[in-house]
Amino acid sequence: MLQWAMHSPAPRAELWKVLIFSATYILAAGIYALLQGNGEFVFYITVMLVLIAGLVVVHRRVGLSGGMLWCLSFWGLLHMAGGLVPIPAAWHDADVSGVLYNFWFIRGWLKYDQFVHAYGFGITTWLCWQAMSARTLNEAGRPLEPTPGLMVLCAAAGMGFGAFNEVIEFIATLTLPETNVGGYENTGWDLVFNLIGSALAAMILYRLNRSR
Repeated sequence: MLQWAMHSPAPRAELWKVLIFSATYILAAGIYALLQGNGEFVFYITVMLVLIAGLVVVHRRVGLSGGMLWCLSFWGLLHMAGGLVPIPAAWHDADVSGVLYNFWFIRGWLKYDQFVHAYGFGITTWLCWQAMSARTLNEAGRPLEPTPGLMVLCAAAGMGFGAFNEVIEFIATLTLPETNVGGYENTGWDLVFNLIGSALAAMILYRLNRSR
């Protein structure tokens, strides 16, 4: 796991594999959303395409690892499935739509949506660390090591991107006639699980470096 998590820039061929895989499920999700008349997910797919373009630019500048690229792509797949895959009525609360995002792994404790938030912004924390460490040297001129202070900074950055995601969802509620965003309590739990994912990622990165 240590070798997989270390920052070794992915070759161009690996980037293309990730892009082709991502394009395949986004195209399938886009067609399905259009056929279902799901305007919310057409909006989210547009946002995803903008984010992918931005990540390609980041990768060209800092050289993200292959593990990072695949984890980001898998996050996108989880997001597409969450909003489009239907589930039985017994698997979700009666007052929400019957899609995978509302599936309870452990009722009252852990929902699919919350897991995706923790996973996604944990990966974002790792992304922030890779971007920072790829371009920055310490005072001795050597590559940065994930100190507690730097890990707190990366976790805070991951949480900041999570808050930006909530802004995008808020815009969706203002511009679309119907969404699956949820209310204030849902937003609060999203932020809590963003924190959990970011904090766990920071602690794992720190521990892996100490093991190395």
